[in-house]
Amino acid sequence: MDTWLIIVLVVVAVVLLALLALALSKRSRISRARKREEARGHLQEARIRGARAEKEQALAEEQAAAARRELAEAQERAALAEQEARERSARADEDRTAAEQLRARAQKAAPDLVHDGGADSADGPGRHADPDGRAAGETTTDQPGTGGATRR
Repeated sequence: MDTWLIIVLVVVAVVLLALLALALSKRSRISRARKREEARGHLQEARIRGARAEKEQALAEEQAAAARRELAEAQERAALAEQEARERSARADEDRTAAEQLRARAQKAAPDLVHDGGADSADGPGRHADPDGRAAGETTTDQPGTGGATRR
């Protein structure tokens, strides 16, 4: 073969190898650029999700704080109601004691006026006996001029 033909073939082979190297290099750069864009997208999505997670965490903490505050307020209201109930009970006990003392004084002062506990006598609360022994509002069948029927 001729020398010039060998030189041409070598030059063509070198040029083809150079073109192939350039194509591979360009393909590699494009692939790297695509991966960078994909990474940027992932970073952006990560930032968005991170911000969303922080927002949700803050809302959850705020909701928990509100629940704790409401619980504390309810406990405070319950404690105040219990205290008020104890105070009322104490006042009722004091009133009951005072009433018993007054009944005792009344019994001592006028024993015939107070019958076994005053208004809570054997006739029942609020019912007083008439002079003839009947409870108020009670009729009997032995009264003259009545038809014999008992009415209330």
